[in-house]
Amino acid sequence: MKVYTKTGDKGTTSLIQGTRVSKANIRIETYGTVDELNSWIGLLRDQAINKNRKDVLVEIQDRLFTMGSSLASDPEKEGRILPDLFESDIEYLENQIDQMNTELPPMRNFILAGGHQSVSFCHVARTVCRRAERLSIRLAENTIVEDLVIKYLNRLSDYLFVLSRKMSLELDAEEIPWKPRK
Repeated sequence: MKVYTKTGDKGTTSLIQGTRVSKANIRIETYGTVDELNSWIGLLRDQAINKNRKDVLVEIQDRLFTMGSSLASDPEKEGRILPDLFESDIEYLENQIDQMNTELPPMRNFILAGGHQSVSFCHVARTVCRRAERLSIRLAENTIVEDLVIKYLNRLSDYLFVLSRKMSLELDAEEIPWKPRK
């Protein structure tokens, strides 16, 4: 299979069922951002601190591919046969969040991103996740987007925030509270 097809040389691409759209289309921007998020999750997975979370992060990456398939399809076309997200996928993230939270000190302030390079990667993934969520919401204002896509992205950003705190704890990295000027 050739990687290049030359069919996108004029700024268009195909959705899963063959519908041609501009590469600047909000649908393309949305699933492209989910793809970017998937790459950041891969980088997180590759951090030594996350070796015991590899299975969780692979599960998340799999769900993001599922989500990308949904977003890369034309909701107007018949015969969409795509993998689905389930409520249990969101519950899985919530369980992971709850487990990590039992070991974390209570939060009393907002936290500045940073403290360790691995933690910073996690914060970047979190912000890309929030962008993917915003784009999915914008796309849903004009066309069909599965409700669980938006819900999953919302919960995933929560997971990534808690993961950043858990990683900070495990790495003995400083969590710097944000203290607004008075």
